Amino acid sequence: MDYGLLAILPPVLTIILSITTKDVLLSLLIGIFAGLLIIHAGHPLTAAIALLDNIVKLFAEAWVVKTLIFSLLVGSVMRLLVDSGGVAGLVHFLTQRSQLVKSARSAQLLAFGIGLAIFIESSITSLVAGTVSRPLFDQYGVSRQKLAYICDATSAPVCALFPLNGWGALLLGLLAAQINNGTLHGNAVEILIKSIPYNFYAWLSLLIVFWVIWRDWNIGSMTHYETNTTPIEIPIPADGGHIWHMLVPLTVLVGMIPVALYYTGSGNLDLSPSVLGSTSWLDKLFSGSGTSAVFYAVFTALLVAFVQYVFIGKMTRKQYFDSVFTGAGELLPIVVILILAFLMGNMTKELHTGQYLAALAQGWLSPALIPMLVFSLSAIIAFATGTSWGTFSIMMPIGMALSSATGAEATLVVGAVISGGVFGDHASPISDTTIIASLAAGCDVIEHTHSQLPYALLAAAGSVVLFTVFGILGQS
Repeated sequence: MDYGLLAILPPVLTIILSITTKDVLLSLLIGIFAGLLIIHAGHPLTAAIALLDNIVKLFAEAWVVKTLIFSLLVGSVMRLLVDSGGVAGLVHFLTQRSQLVKSARSAQLLAFGIGLAIFIESSITSLVAGTVSRPLFDQYGVSRQKLAYICDATSAPVCALFPLNGWGALLLGLLAAQINNGTLHGNAVEILIKSIPYNFYAWLSLLIVFWVIWRDWNIGSMTHYETNTTPIEIPIPADGGHIWHMLVPLTVLVGMIPVALYYTGSGNLDLSPSVLGSTSWLDKLFSGSGTSAVFYAVFTALLVAFVQYVFIGKMTRKQYFDSVFTGAGELLPIVVILILAFLMGNMTKELHTGQYLAALAQGWLSPALIPMLVFSLSAIIAFATGTSWGTFSIMMPIGMALSSATGAEATLVVGAVISGGVFGDHASPISDTTIIASLAAGCDVIEHTHSQLPYALLAAAGSVVLFTVFGILGQS
């Protein structure tokens, strides 16, 4: 069914309400209910029943259940790292023993460096950077909102620039489909690699983050949060803390991701030289499930933490499980937001929101302006729906068809699609990466959205200029 202009009403309403009311839960609920009213011809009772049914159906999706469980258990891991003395030990080591982190700037650079180094899964990038850096930000009086911004701006952008992950698998599949139907010519891997320099939003986002850190450049509401944040002394135990109580579980958490990606990509964990010398293990790594990989990694980290803390006498079994349940409970509000965000994503798919926006813009595309307009449209769709991967699935076929029909540079258009999707993933208040970044930093989702939006819009504006210039040069 064609819903016309009504297709964009629910996400637009949700975004406006989340910004004006600063209540993301209520905003999502109202937006979802508005969408269900549209789908069910304005019958409120039918829409209310459909809302409950859709929540139940959501839990039939394995990836959704795994995402919600690992989100809760990440809270457990974070609480265990604090209660075991691991966080205090890390702060003591970095600030006093090694003096690697001696200022607010070096604390922020540490978070930035972690974000650059971990590109296997966007959620893990934010969670590790936030977990390691949060006590250091507190110690030096840097706001949690700035930490959330650094985590968010180095998650999706980095994963898109170094696509040795689920992002790469999805994009290669979409490009291969376009090659098979004749709208794109060449090798999917080669096209994806050549498009990386044209992922202008991701590059600009990283450059802006570095500039913000190096120059202590605060704009918009970030100025308010930075001005009103005071240093919090992290209490150090008499023995200096236990850095290994943090490093061991975190190392297991991060290290298990590629192993689990390989396994979920139908790998059999055969690491013999003959296997490692072929490309098959890379294929399996690329085709693995990011959600399942994080799910298995978090459980493994909890198991290792149990052995490490309980068996050596740092914690009793009761203390361990008390920390596990307390940490999970602390993240329950975030999980509720994720549930509603997933419902919103499913509803915009049913309303064909992305397809409507794409069709709306196709009628006035100029060949030289195609890259810029594809980026802009992808950014709007991703911001409205909160999903970059969904945007890629909608816009890659459209972008490649436009490129084929007009002669616009294909790799530039691919870069435009990816850039637009990354913007939405980074900036949208209903994006799971936005929610997880605020979770990792320990700040409110709306405060995080407000404070990072000026920086994201600056990177988006720069991307519009660059896609316009390169689009014109490509037609000359």
